[in-house]
Amino acid sequence: MITVLDDKSMRNCQGWTRREFLRIGSVGLGGLTLPGMLLAQAETPGFVRDKSVVMLFLQGGPPQIETFDPKMQAPSEIRSCTGEVKTKLPGITFGGTFPRLAQMADRISIVRSFASGDDLHEPLSVLTGNSPSGGVMGAHCARLRGPISQQTAMPTHTIVLSEQVQPGLELREGTGVFASSFIRKNYGAAGRLGKRYAGLFLDGGDGFASNLELTVPRRRFDDRRSLLEQLDGFKRRLEQTDELAGAVSFKQQAYDVLLRGIADAFDLSKEDPRTIARYDTSRLFRMEDWHQGGRHHNGLQNQARITNLLGKQMLLARRLCEAGCGFVTVMDGIWDFHGDSNNPPTTVGMPLLGPQADHAIAAFLEDVEQRGLSEKILLIVTGEMGRTPKKEPGGGIGHGQRLYWWPAAACEWVR
Repeated sequence: MITVLDDKSMRNCQGWTRREFLRIGSVGLGGLTLPGMLLAQAETPGFVRDKSVVMLFLQGGPPQIETFDPKMQAPSEIRSCTGEVKTKLPGITFGGTFPRLAQMADRISIVRSFASGDDLHEPLSVLTGNSPSGGVMGAHCARLRGPISQQTAMPTHTIVLSEQVQPGLELREGTGVFASSFIRKNYGAAGRLGKRYAGLFLDGGDGFASNLELTVPRRRFDDRRSLLEQLDGFKRRLEQTDELAGAVSFKQQAYDVLLRGIADAFDLSKEDPRTIARYDTSRLFRMEDWHQGGRHHNGLQNQARITNLLGKQMLLARRLCEAGCGFVTVMDGIWDFHGDSNNPPTTVGMPLLGPQADHAIAAFLEDVEQRGLSEKILLIVTGEMGRTPKKEPGGGIGHGQRLYWWPAAACEWVR
């Protein structure tokens, strides 16, 4: 079922503690209690309803030459090293690792005029849209929509890392902006919008889904509810504040949410096994081969954060949207193909990560359409910067702030 994590537990990089969620007896609105969040939701204008955004962030700068602009007529050091595939649109080709997306080109918009203006792997210009508030786009969505869904208590701003879909997975720490500490600090940041709109990271491991469940027997829950109502009534008589008076109905709603529960949305084992199989990208390569000690690792530190779990991350994103989440950021790394001491060259990185992205995105779009959600879920795929066209010695590519793309799909509702 649902609780609201306090700030300390949200910052705990070791995973969620058992001190979390709903503090039912506290009706003060200064903290992040579920009744308080419901009240804040009701006080927020309902500008956005029944729509969701999934932003797939390909961390590291995916090269446009290898994805949606292969330039096969250019010299060999510039054109796509993975070749090209024809799309359903005459005269348009995609990079050679995107055959499934090529057959869906009529349902995807490639925004070729988009550029981040940055060439240093700094993701905030894209994540925030250069908002003066410093809040990422998901935080703005939560501010307009409310921090949680009134119907399901699903947080409206979430971030899905690969650790969420494979409990117990421990990836080696990356360098600089690829470090997990940087990701947790910035990818869900609300800035001056306020902490209540910050993103919830769904990477708690084994105990996370169970922490969303009410384990108190129903009879004992009702007994505690009666006692807490008496205590809260006493507090109201003492404090006599308008906020407390207004919180009563939202506390009732919080109890109802607990008894209904939302834990299933986070639990992929509740999904149809056939759907999981359609999304699954783990069979495309063994990620352990690319991690420390693996046969393809070669001492590359950032490469050790590559996973084969993107398909299940996208499936989880769809489930969260169905449960009422308004903005889901899915992060996949690391698309930094320098061919240096930290990263593989393009000739290695694209054949590895390209097919996974192609499979996961195509599975998501097909699933969304089959479920009749194409007008309700917008998928955006981007990274933090572009790449130079010319290959460097060793097959790597440099940074480029003016060369970029931003594909959007399943976007009938924003046309």
